[in-house]
Amino acid sequence: MEIRSTTDQDLGAFVDTFHAALGRFPDEPNADGGGVWWAATEMDRNLLAVTADGRPVGTAGALTFELTLPGQAVVPVAGVTSVGVLPSHRRQGLLTAMMRRQLADFRARGEFLSVLLAAEAGIYGRFGYGPATYTERLTVQRHQAAFDPPRARRTAAAPAGGSVELLRRAECGAIIEEVYDRYRRARPGALSRPRRWWELGAGQVPIATTPRYIAVHRDAEGTPDGYASYWKDGDTLTVDETIALDDAGYTDLARYLLGHDLVGEVVFRHCPPDHPLRWQLADFNAGRFENHTDWLWTRILDVPRALTSRGWFTDGELVLDVDDPFLGEHHRYLLTVRDGKAECVPTDREPDLSLDVRDLGAVYLGGTAPSRLVRAGHVHAHHPDAAARADALFRAEREPHCLHWF
Repeated sequence: MEIRSTTDQDLGAFVDTFHAALGRFPDEPNADGGGVWWAATEMDRNLLAVTADGRPVGTAGALTFELTLPGQAVVPVAGVTSVGVLPSHRRQGLLTAMMRRQLADFRARGEFLSVLLAAEAGIYGRFGYGPATYTERLTVQRHQAAFDPPRARRTAAAPAGGSVELLRRAECGAIIEEVYDRYRRARPGALSRPRRWWELGAGQVPIATTPRYIAVHRDAEGTPDGYASYWKDGDTLTVDETIALDDAGYTDLARYLLGHDLVGEVVFRHCPPDHPLRWQLADFNAGRFENHTDWLWTRILDVPRALTSRGWFTDGELVLDVDDPFLGEHHRYLLTVRDGKAECVPTDREPDLSLDVRDLGAVYLGGTAPSRLVRAGHVHAHHPDAAARADALFRAEREPHCLHWF
């Protein structure tokens, strides 16, 4: 069995093999070759597992993104995708071999982080990935959707309200691309959407050109600063995603969506766990949160570089004993944070926390508290106050959230 890099000539074999691993058939691209997820694939980053007689039996792909870290640092990251093995060749070590080769390729390219969306949560932890952001669906019954008047006193410095304009997806591609890019640079856990994705309609809506209504929010000066992509089926209005640069924009868009005529319920498909809408409704139980699930999984390949790249919001220090069993590595680091910047160096000091690299990936963006993993028995705290100090250090300025599908 051979695992090799792909070339442009392997595109058909790569796409067919991955779909066969899922038991599905590929969609048909449009006349320009776009409109399908693989239109944005990077063939120089993909791997193909082939038998001795040249038959492809497994795939693993990677995409080039930027990831926003706590403190609004924007760093390059590899996005793992299109991982599959034909049913006839499972349980033979192919997946492990591809993942090992892929991580080696990432390091060779100088990348210190990789991310993925896990179709099955039980698979990727053994390769060092930990769930770092979460998302949930919110369903609101429209007849219960009255807003509770704000109780905070409005000051003269508060910004004036914005406006909402209804457009169709085909009319506003450039607007939503620009608004998303501004949004993702300010939200920890958010990924970039490369220009070619928008140009080719690769991925899910609203990148894909599938017909959607787009409610574009504009600030008081008329500048677009938010949008909601939605469609209606029966009496259900489904919102693909809501993007806004501030809470006022989110509120205006939510009022617009919940005020839509001939709608029984509004389903917000991707809400961050810190979404304030439930608290804004007069009936607290009008909004039903469900399908709380993992989304972006993070894998750290260079611990000092990862920890010194993000922003920090509390001074302090921790000694981290980090085990990476998949790569056969074990190191101990002293993490020191002063004035929002970190230094991370090897040390022989006694550890404060002992943890697997997957758990470090889970807490890295601030979406999972280290103390929760201590309570779960995955992280060992060597001192009574170590978990609390880690919670304070690893917190982000806001809940990390990722909307992008890949």
